[in-house]
Amino acid sequence: MTIPRQMTELISSGHKACPGCGGILVVRHVLRIIGSKTIITVPASCLTVMEGEYPRSAFKLPLFHTTIETAAAVAAGIRAGLRAKQQNDIHVVAFAGDGGTYDIGLQALSGAAERNEDILYVCYDNEAYMNTGLQRSSSTPYGASTSTTSSDNFKTQQKKDIIQIMLAHNIPYAATICVSYLDDLKMKVKKAASIEGTRFLLALAPCPPGWGYSSDRTIELGRLAVRSRVFPLLEAEHDKIRLTKRPAKIPVSRYLSMQNRFRHLTDQEIARIQENVDDKWRNIFKAE
Repeated sequence: MTIPRQMTELISSGHKACPGCGGILVVRHVLRIIGSKTIITVPASCLTVMEGEYPRSAFKLPLFHTTIETAAAVAAGIRAGLRAKQQNDIHVVAFAGDGGTYDIGLQALSGAAERNEDILYVCYDNEAYMNTGLQRSSSTPYGASTSTTSSDNFKTQQKKDIIQIMLAHNIPYAATICVSYLDDLKMKVKKAASIEGTRFLLALAPCPPGWGYSSDRTIELGRLAVRSRVFPLLEAEHDKIRLTKRPAKIPVSRYLSMQNRFRHLTDQEIARIQENVDDKWRNIFKAE
């Protein structure tokens, strides 16, 4: 498969994303890099609302809406159809939120990965079911308040490590990306597009209304997530993990303090989050 030299916009202006939405930025930049010879699947999620209803879609390429649990399965079916027609130069990309990836869609994603279906799966991770009312998901981090985990009864479980789950399937490529680091994102999307088999990209997608911050600070917040090591930028080719950014460490409190969803946390609880972040960073170093 080839990557076009000239990047064109494949999402029209006037879409329905919230101001400062990290998810639409992820989708926009991934599609700009991959190009128009692409078919995408989108399960029930924020993106189905952003994209708009037929015939007023904001997307300039074929798009299949699926049920929330079947984005990977539908993508695999599209690939099978293209293969039967010998149209192997077309990318098949699934864009799904964390609810449709970590939780409800995990079974279909696991099945596609186990079969090594030739698809690119991109999870834009805003760490809750933002489309349906900010309910917690298994991607919601420890300490966060949501509509189902209030500040006096916040989430006490750690965030599910979806990258390790995907690597357990021995897929050829998995990586984390963030729109605050476009050079890193571009490199990884290009690499993923050049590989055959199941490829998985986990994209941090800050959400102003869900996380509680000003919409003009999305890029800044993404940088803080990486610099605090809450969201390490890494890639793995057949289980061989490599950090692609090694930022000078800043306290996790700088990242948390920008978000209303963490404003109830005590110093002791923030220290616990810092300890967990440090442990995960050390484990990544050991795996390199």
